[in-house]
Amino acid sequence: MNVLLVDDHPLILSALTALIESLGQHVRVVGVDSAERAWRRLATRERFDLVLLDLDLGDADGFDVLVELRKAHPELPVVMVSATDRPADMIRAIDLGAMGYVTKRSSHAELYEALATVMSGAVYIPPGLLGLLNAPAPPLGVVPNPAFVAAAQALAEHVRPDPDDVPPTFEDLGLTPRQTDVLARLLQGMPNKVIAREMGLSVETVKDHVAAVLRALGVSTRTQAVLAVSRLTRGRHGVPGWRAPLTH
Repeated sequence: MNVLLVDDHPLILSALTALIESLGQHVRVVGVDSAERAWRRLATRERFDLVLLDLDLGDADGFDVLVELRKAHPELPVVMVSATDRPADMIRAIDLGAMGYVTKRSSHAELYEALATVMSGAVYIPPGLLGLLNAPAPPLGVVPNPAFVAAAQALAEHVRPDPDDVPPTFEDLGLTPRQTDVLARLLQGMPNKVIAREMGLSVETVKDHVAAVLRALGVSTRTQAVLAVSRLTRGRHGVPGWRAPLTH
């Protein structure tokens, strides 16, 4: 596994490189100290399986780099690394397409779990930050990505819904089987290009399905969709065709 590590702090770069390479003899880390050097490395024919991206780079904003990475390399998982544990940063990173968010104060075990989770095809969010360990189990028949549902439940703590507002069930949304399939993949953190490839559709068709799903949920972003799904899954209504993330 080849990992591209982007961090402008020499000590952090060295420590993370050693830690990640200790995962196994087949793990190789290429460390660069700027966004410019990262782009140069990605422009070569070298193949990377994962990018760890510092949020606060000296020559670029980590969020801006994340957006460009998702556009240029939609199938390359990106994990945001940050010195802060601000919920707003975590939410924004996931909303922009990061497959994980870890703080530089994370333990070795947490970093290992994050890398394993992301490489298995799921999204990693720090359990301590989101209260994942206290999250209720999904209702019968629903197998959503647990990290995304945890994020939604954490977000829900900051939302004060109208007590008379009864959320619709999945049946009420009127999604087609294909739209439901797209929703399942959205909740696994897949970008549109990957969804298109997996489902044998054009990217434009996937965009249409995503737009329809967001309209049905009454939201405008993927993170808001996660929150909406969290509210729906508090009932006993399953999601037809929902796929669990891949695991090793």
